[in-house]
Amino acid sequence: MVSSAAGPYPASSTAETPVPTAVTTTVTTTTFAELAQRADYSLLDSLHADPQASGDGDDHQPRQVFSGHYLPVTPKPIPAPEYVAHSRTLFHELGLSDELAHDEQFRRLFSGDISVVQEPMRPFGWATGYALSIYGTEYIQQCPFRTGNGYGDGRAISVLEGVFNGKRWEMQLKGGGPTPYCRGADGRAVLRSSLREFLAQEFMQALGVPTSRSLTLYVSRAETVRRPWYSPNSRSFEPDILVDNPAAITTRVAPSFLRVGQLELFARRARSQAHPDALNELRMIVAHLIERNYQQEIDPSADFSDQVVELAGLFRGRLTSLVANWMRVGYCQGNFNSDNCAAGGFTLDYGPFGFCELFDPRFQPWTGGGEHFCFFNQPLAAEANYQMFWTAIRLLLEGNTDALARLDQIRDGFAETMNQQIEAMWASKLGLISYDAPLVNELLQLMVLSKADYTILFRKLSDIPEQLSSLKESFYLPSSEQLDGQWESWLERWRNQITSGGDPRATSEAMKRVNPKYTWREWLIAPAYEKAAQGDYTLTKDLQAVFSNSYDEQSAEVEATYNRLKPREFFNAGGVSHYSCSS
Repeated sequence: MVSSAAGPYPASSTAETPVPTAVTTTVTTTTFAELAQRADYSLLDSLHADPQASGDGDDHQPRQVFSGHYLPVTPKPIPAPEYVAHSRTLFHELGLSDELAHDEQFRRLFSGDISVVQEPMRPFGWATGYALSIYGTEYIQQCPFRTGNGYGDGRAISVLEGVFNGKRWEMQLKGGGPTPYCRGADGRAVLRSSLREFLAQEFMQALGVPTSRSLTLYVSRAETVRRPWYSPNSRSFEPDILVDNPAAITTRVAPSFLRVGQLELFARRARSQAHPDALNELRMIVAHLIERNYQQEIDPSADFSDQVVELAGLFRGRLTSLVANWMRVGYCQGNFNSDNCAAGGFTLDYGPFGFCELFDPRFQPWTGGGEHFCFFNQPLAAEANYQMFWTAIRLLLEGNTDALARLDQIRDGFAETMNQQIEAMWASKLGLISYDAPLVNELLQLMVLSKADYTILFRKLSDIPEQLSSLKESFYLPSSEQLDGQWESWLERWRNQITSGGDPRATSEAMKRVNPKYTWREWLIAPAYEKAAQGDYTLTKDLQAVFSNSYDEQSAEVEATYNRLKPREFFNAGGVSHYSCSS
């Protein structure tokens, strides 16, 4: 029996935290000086800096960090930055003029040159440390010092926090050069991975899946970065050549970039009494998380222990809904460690991710991921991350028997909550009033047997077809008479539920709002970043346009290009069907 896993309906976008006293009407920011006035650094002003950090941010060599919530660090600009893309959707949400993306000072800041900042902006960025756990097991081996004190933002540097249209956002460069957590690497990102992350964030936002957001993408033609990758037409599992790639910086935006791994780091320090202020630093970062990501839901006047318990319940709801949404749209995180799990409950890391085309519950695009992080195991990975979150915040309730009991009850209910989210999703994808386990599991088995395309099949089902012939357009292999009989039997039973439960037309429209027409197909993304490397961004713009309306019927030309089965030559193709995290 194939186990079920997927997510409900399009959720709200990343949970932004409104600032009560801020202006909520749309404000158009047209100049860099106006952008500077939006600066407001709650993290830098309320949390502790590493006491051993340099005051000016000139802190780029690998070293151990023993305390503090962040360390000031200046990014390294890419030379002669060239505009590739920006998110019009996010710009408009922030009240930014589209022309700002081409403004010289704006371009310089978001390509790593922080020397252009104006007051009240700060003349340095910041990086954070965090711990690593994989499926609930703590690791320190990846730390170059084998202590866990050297693990954190190796090439992610936040450069601005501010209030835009009444909401607080943090802006973080990906590929802005080395930090003390870089473990000896160069801190750079290549255009290929930067473009993938930029487009993926745009796509997930349009799908209604909570996510960090894309702001801008700039590339340098004057600086290249050498990375392992795949030779043309490679069938190698691991990269087989070294490739010189243009260096690029993409800016991702979120209400905060606090991770489960950060809470875990401070909890480890508190448990080991690493320094006298360790438990207080854990308390501070949890309070900051509540302020940044849960301010609307948690009463700040409540006792702090009650706030912590409320946080646990809210994060459980967000995390289970998030993972269910991933499953709904065919997304596989690939490497869902605690350090890649946003404590605000949205998709954070777009490194070794992929989207399922040929349906396989064990789909895993990353060569280093293993089956434990595969498509249908994501709920288990989420539960393991939640376990680390629970373990960390539990330290703040020691001695409070009532609060601990309530917290533990929330933890014990994770699996049931996750299952409820999964069942609600399958019901919504199939237009069912309530979840039907035998019907869903038989469908999943038939999809495996027929080598069905995950996105195309569910979109075909959204038309509530009477004949099997429509569904066969989503099969990668010819069907057999016996298999056809099984499909026809399933289709009849499913249609009977649909037609007896209400208006089929309304059901069809509802299904089309949760089953996207267009999905991420790596073999269509690869040409975009290959052309971008040559200075041609046409395909990038085309993909932005298609992804922004992923549930809609589009033109015949778009349909013919983007809504089709994966060509045979791309199966088992290095860099397309599977890839390393060389970015």
